[in-house]
Amino acid sequence: MLDQIGAAVMRELALPDVDTTTTIVVRVLVAAVLGGMVGWEREHKGRAAGLKTHILVSIGSALFVLAPLLSGIDGGDVTRVMQGIVSGIGFLGAGAILKLDKGERVQGLTTAAGVWMTAAIGMAAGMGQEMVALATTVMALLVVGAVPRLQRKDPSDADDMQPDE
Repeated sequence: MLDQIGAAVMRELALPDVDTTTTIVVRVLVAAVLGGMVGWEREHKGRAAGLKTHILVSIGSALFVLAPLLSGIDGGDVTRVMQGIVSGIGFLGAGAILKLDKGERVQGLTTAAGVWMTAAIGMAAGMGQEMVALATTVMALLVVGAVPRLQRKDPSDADDMQPDE
């Protein structure tokens, strides 16, 4: 009986074949690096959700789609998992949004959108769409880097930026 238990544990914990192991490592690594790029930019600007948060969101999103795909679950069923990620990430992002006064001033929307975007980047990487994830990351970095500069009326007045650029 102990031999059967030992054999079952060994089968359960055995590494998959080289192709599957490479797929797992590449997809999760791409999700971590790309999520880290967005997170580094946000942390560099002193925002609440920084490097660690974005890496974890991206890796978690990749895992949520990668595990079912590797288990042979139908692609249509994986889309339900993706819908859950998008909805769930909304709650995480909502925690970053603050309404500061009775007026129209709201802070944290860009941070929340960045966390949401990072989840999408992680999902793309987890599904094997690394080039889509890379292109989206580059575009997101361009948006958070270039748009605030374009919005400034006086380039010499750096203090006139919006609270969450």
